Amino acid sequence: MKKILFAVNFLIATLPLLGAEGSPIETLLKRPIITTNLPLEEVQAYTENRVPIMPLAQTSEEWERIADRLRRDTLAKVVFRGQAAEWRKDKVKVVWLETIAGGPGYQIKKLRYEAVPGLWIPALLYEPEHLTGRVPVALSVNGHEGIGKSVPYKQIRCINLAKRGMLVLNPEWLGMGQLNGADYQHSRMNQLDLCGTSGVSVFYLAMSRGLDVLLSLKHADPKRVAVSGLSGGGWQTIFISSLDTRVTLSNPVAGYSSLRTRARFLEDLGDSEQTPCDLATVADYAHLTAMRAPHPTLLTFNAKDDCCFGSGHALAPLIEAAAPIFRLYGKENFLRSHVNYDPGTHNFGLDNREAFYRLVGDHFYAGSADFMPKEIPVEAEVKAHTNLLVALPSDNANFNSLALEVSKTLPRQPALPENKGSAEKWQETNRAKLREVVRAKHSRVIAEKAGEDTRAGVTANYWRLRVDDALTVPAVELARGEPKGTAILLADGGRQSVSAEVERRLAAQQRVLVVDLFYLGESRIRTHDYLFALLVAAVGDRPLGIQSGQLAAIARWSQAVYSGEPASVVALGPRTSTIALVAAGLEPDAIGRLEIHDLLGSLKEVIEQNWKFEQKPELFCFGLLEAFDIKHLVALVAPRPLSVIEPGERARKELGGMSKWYGMMGGELGGVESVNR
Repeated sequence: MKKILFAVNFLIATLPLLGAEGSPIETLLKRPIITTNLPLEEVQAYTENRVPIMPLAQTSEEWERIADRLRRDTLAKVVFRGQAAEWRKDKVKVVWLETIAGGPGYQIKKLRYEAVPGLWIPALLYEPEHLTGRVPVALSVNGHEGIGKSVPYKQIRCINLAKRGMLVLNPEWLGMGQLNGADYQHSRMNQLDLCGTSGVSVFYLAMSRGLDVLLSLKHADPKRVAVSGLSGGGWQTIFISSLDTRVTLSNPVAGYSSLRTRARFLEDLGDSEQTPCDLATVADYAHLTAMRAPHPTLLTFNAKDDCCFGSGHALAPLIEAAAPIFRLYGKENFLRSHVNYDPGTHNFGLDNREAFYRLVGDHFYAGSADFMPKEIPVEAEVKAHTNLLVALPSDNANFNSLALEVSKTLPRQPALPENKGSAEKWQETNRAKLREVVRAKHSRVIAEKAGEDTRAGVTANYWRLRVDDALTVPAVELARGEPKGTAILLADGGRQSVSAEVERRLAAQQRVLVVDLFYLGESRIRTHDYLFALLVAAVGDRPLGIQSGQLAAIARWSQAVYSGEPASVVALGPRTSTIALVAAGLEPDAIGRLEIHDLLGSLKEVIEQNWKFEQKPELFCFGLLEAFDIKHLVALVAPRPLSVIEPGERARKELGGMSKWYGMMGGELGGVESVNR
């Protein structure tokens, strides 16, 4: 009895140690293959090298042609894609509300205007008293401020401009102030991207409609139009000022840097709208800065910025790009820069505001002895947030509601063909279409052996699979005895989460190749991860295209290195299941059997469940839902065997009729029998 108790106590005492070590397979899977920083270093080089450099121009006329093309292509190929092209055609709608007292010399009119159908922007118009003739106008935009348009430093700027005789529009920014609801969060704009409609268009139209409002005013001078703002407002300022030629004077403050700079200074990466899909296939922010020529432009940055866009790294590349262009016009002095040292942090404080006033005075009030560049003290006139609220419709649209509306008619696919010949032609056409949508390449693998190990009869070979000499996929090859075929295994949770599935495959006498594709498992970037997924899309690729291209390339490598037979692919989770479907759709030869777990029933679930970009970045692939839904990706796999393991009710409903179609193609689809059967 004492011996039994001793054995039990010994086992209990050693259980924590056994748990720390884990099973032999868990231990084999946990071994690091790549260095911690390699995914970051590789994606930095990958994106930086794809950002376009400034084009050369010898004359102002030559630059005008270049700038016109850049402006036209950015608007057509980045901002106004999909439904946004129709939104662009609308005329601005304005509802004027109450007028409240401002302070000496001006009043404040409350209004709202429609940016896109159903989405109203609350705004304040600071209107000088006793207006005569034409006066300058200003659009004052704000950044990430919880109280939005009523933040004191912005009120002070608006009041000072109004006291100098300018009409000033102070609009709310999406996600801030009165528009601070969860469905206005910037990473939900990518739901529109999934639908093939540019999410950034909502931001752009919110600004351009604001200019429409200003320039519709009786006393507005269309030759004197200013825009200024801090941080996210600085991004708004450069974006609208470079693309809307109505803006004649611009002062972005600590709001942007070159995309090339952002790849190295992670604090600059920015939200979804600041890294819009495909922007860098047309232009960089260096180009946008140069496109301000020959109009007055002040680039303001802060020396000790504790947020982003510090002057030490952000300013010089922009000046280097834009100064030669201003020089072509003989307007070198129209491009100015200002660095704030006191306080030097992220601010649009007194020093920065007075630099802006000087620019306004020099160009809008040249020769006027009455214009004062020093700030007028108006702190006593700053109003409480509650006094500046503007009435909005209770059902005001947002990113999610807009995406739900746009997605109603998607995808733009006819019914699947009903005979095998037509279906095979459909597959050929749509395989090429899928490759275009996800921007997939026919990638190649260079394999480097990174070690080996054996535990409990399981042999592990560790591989660094470098795809297209750009991005490295860590992989573990596991085998027991003499394997009869290869299964490539990937999971949303990374390779350390799949030990049970590996054991099942080994028991079935399969070789198992466990991979961590771009952005997953050991390949995940440790910091600012989803922001690099945005940057990948900004330079013209798609995370989903990179991942599915990697998987297809690894399947071809596996086929060549091992048995010569197509590999099976097993995917665990909604993200990797979608990747596997896309890869199989792209690669009809090297990928054989497919087994997918936790498959989405429809890409519309991304919108219906109101996911943010950072939750599942690859599923927001631009235009994917416009062209395909899950059932169409499934159709591209036929006639190869496909098993959908424990599908949810939505997957059963959406794919329930696919088994018969799959059979027509000569294949077998398991697990998606109709819920009505």
